[in-house]
Formats: sequence, C-alpha cells, structure tokens
Amino acid sequence: MTTTPLSTAQQVLLVILRTAVGWHFLYEGLYKLTTPAWSRAGLPLDHWSAAGYLRAASGPLSGLFHTLASPPWVQTVDMAVAAGLVLVGLSLVLGLFTQAGALGALGLLTLFYLSAIPTSGVHQPGGEGAYLIVNKNVVEAAAVAVVFAFRTGRIAGLDLLLRGGRPAPEMPVEVVTS
Repeated sequence: MTTTPLSTAQQVLLVILRTAVGWHFLYEGLYKLTTPAWSRAGLPLDHWSAAGYLRAASGPLSGLFHTLASPPWVQTVDMAVAAGLVLVGLSLVLGLFTQAGALGALGLLTLFYLSAIPTSGVHQPGGEGAYLIVNKNVVEAAAVAVVFAFRTGRIAGLDLLLRGGRPAPEMPVEVVTS
C-alpha cells in the first residue's frame, strides 16, 4: 500500500463539488426567504412554509414532523429551515467553516430523508422520480460526506485564508496495489 497526494485536478473537482452542493443549499434557502410559495393549483400563497412538507411526512419521525407543522412551531421551523439552508450554503460556497457547514448539510439532509424514506420504488404524484431507498437526499449526503472527508476548506476558500493562506499539508490518498 502506498500513499499519494491529491492531484490538482482532484483538488479542483472536490472544490467544484463543494461549491455546487453549497449553491444548491444557498439558493433553496434564499428562495424560501424571498419568494412566495405556490399552491398545487398554481396560485401564489403568502409565503413559503414547511407546513405541507411536515404534514406529509411518513418516515420514522412523522409524529414529530406533524407536531412541528402546527402553530406555534411551524413559524419557527420555517425560519430555521430557510436560515439553515442559507448558512450551510454560504459556508460551502465560500469555504468558510467548511467542516461545520458540511455537518450542517448532513444534518438537514438526514432530516429530509427521515421525513419520507422512499420504500415504494414507483413514481409518486408531485415527485420528480421513482426512488427505492436511495433518493436525491442520500446522493447529496454522499457528496457532502466526500467534501467533509477531504476537508475541502483547506484546499480553497476562506478557511484557507484564515490559515494564513497556507495550503493543508499534503492530503495523502491510500492507493492499494497488488
């Protein structure tokens, strides 16, 4: 077994992955803070709310999610979800407190997944695909786990500047050869 440092291309791709995931979180949060929600009939509602999502929860924490969908909890949940998405997104896009941002992303994605674990394997009305166990939340969580494991804030971003612009020590990758 030998170890080799990450190539420049590998480092660039890891930072691109971090930035893309961060943009997804940031845009979702900003959209929820600034744009009205829409009814199933296509009519604008006053503002975005997690209430419908929480009421539709069917996963192992559905009881908790249903409780959070009712006043006075739902207003707090609405703000916490939107703010959490924005903070995680900014962290990952800017490469600032990247490890904390990645943990925040993993926490949110875990909650989103637990709200409705896909077990039917068929297309659901209003859904964007047919999922069985693995859905977009699991895929994005795997991407975030890679960002976390490779400490991409030490490759590029404000974390690097906070370290005095010094790149992280060589990031070895174990390569198994036979």
